[in-house]
Amino acid sequence: MLQIENIKDTDQLKQIAILLQKENDRIHKRLEEQTRELAKLRGQDGDRQLSLEIQKLKSQMSKLQKMMFGASSEKRKGGDAKDALGKEDGKKPQTGHGPSDQPELPRILETHDLDDDGKICDLCGGVLKEWKGQEEESEEITVVERVFIIKEHKQKKYRCKCGGCIKTADKPPRVVEGGRYSTEFAVEVAVEKYLDHMPLERQCRKMKRDGLRVSSQTLWDQIWALSQVLRPAYDALLPYIFSFAVICADESIWYMLKKGGRKKWYIWGASCPYAVYYRLDSSRGGKVAEELLGEFEGTIITDGYKGYNGLARAGPNGKKSLIDLSNCWSHARRKFVDCENDYPLECKEAIDMIRELYDVESQTPDPWSVSEDEREEVFGLLGKLRDEQSRPITEAIESWAKKQLSLPESTFRAAIEYLLGHWKGLTKFLDDPRVPLDTNQIERGFRGPAVGRKNHYGSKSARGTEVAAIFYSLIESAKLCGLNPKEYLLAATKAALENPGTALLPHELR
Repeated sequence: MLQIENIKDTDQLKQIAILLQKENDRIHKRLEEQTRELAKLRGQDGDRQLSLEIQKLKSQMSKLQKMMFGASSEKRKGGDAKDALGKEDGKKPQTGHGPSDQPELPRILETHDLDDDGKICDLCGGVLKEWKGQEEESEEITVVERVFIIKEHKQKKYRCKCGGCIKTADKPPRVVEGGRYSTEFAVEVAVEKYLDHMPLERQCRKMKRDGLRVSSQTLWDQIWALSQVLRPAYDALLPYIFSFAVICADESIWYMLKKGGRKKWYIWGASCPYAVYYRLDSSRGGKVAEELLGEFEGTIITDGYKGYNGLARAGPNGKKSLIDLSNCWSHARRKFVDCENDYPLECKEAIDMIRELYDVESQTPDPWSVSEDEREEVFGLLGKLRDEQSRPITEAIESWAKKQLSLPESTFRAAIEYLLGHWKGLTKFLDDPRVPLDTNQIERGFRGPAVGRKNHYGSKSARGTEVAAIFYSLIESAKLCGLNPKEYLLAATKAALENPGTALLPHELR
């Protein structure tokens, strides 16, 4: 079978596209004939049945074209900044290009002087004298290349004249005991792979240009050893996330690379405002969700994937579940955005009403951006606003959805069914101000793993999935806390090396 994904020749791809288009036309014609014939045998209106099938196919084609050629942003044409998710970005319009402030860059002063010949007056030949206090100043941003060095360590020894005691000065601990590479080196490799998404082979080529000859296996040995040092911090993330009353959960595709192809795996995630925890698994089944989240007590916000439903079921002997499920308005909105080209008027009504919910949210600051003393006050105000303003909006949305007429199996019907089918979970936020409208918090956290998946395609082994989960969890958690991930990993590593088992989490450095 022809493997289209392996073809690089654009002319050959064009020829394949033309052939596929012709085959598509033939299949459409054959479908039309068979639909009419089937409707006739059933005693149905052939033209109506054909119209339904064509509308369904058009919707599917529109969705595929958007996936292949459309922009990934959900902002709508002609919309304002609120249309993305009902929030203004608060940025002033850009008026022109200018220099960016660089408060974090170190500054080095370099003074320029005239040589002896330049200190002679061009008019009279006299000697020029320095004009005190008069200088021209300017700035330039330059680069100092990364330099690898070999640091030689000499550990002094001491002994007692009695001959019964010899002591040796300590040297800095390393992630590989007795190894040749420093802790800083191991952190550098991990950051370049899991933050900057640079595969190990590419790092080797870059390091060679900087004068260091090293193999990808050596780099892998470093990040594997580093991951084991940081494992206590990784293991402590999930209990910390479970200490919150409301968390988000989501999952995405990952790949296990194998000879001749790749196998689909999944990356599962759970998050709170200051941390995110990832686990990679070969299954997307509900059993994984129960293993990951079963010990949690509180509310979990999800995208509506049925694999989470088992978390909210009653336990044995009628024991009430300690987990409550809430659903995401961003996903409900996305269903209408996806079919807006085919149903513009109807979808605009739904999207505009959902935007009103986000407008209500924008009347208060983000509760997690204020101090703990102010947070309860913000939650109280938000709860009041939701009861007075958001509740009537949701009632209007539900009433509107129940009145809509649409073709069976159409994308618009699917959007309506998703909305009403998850209505109980979508309205949980009305009674608990701690519940956000959406899962955008964890979806943003998945951006790092998604970019990494595109750059190094996945993992080559089960150990590779463990390492990826550890570093993505710690790096994305550091970003949520506003920390420099490299500085956090270095601090956490040194803390664990000095006191084995120490788990320094990002929120502790906020």
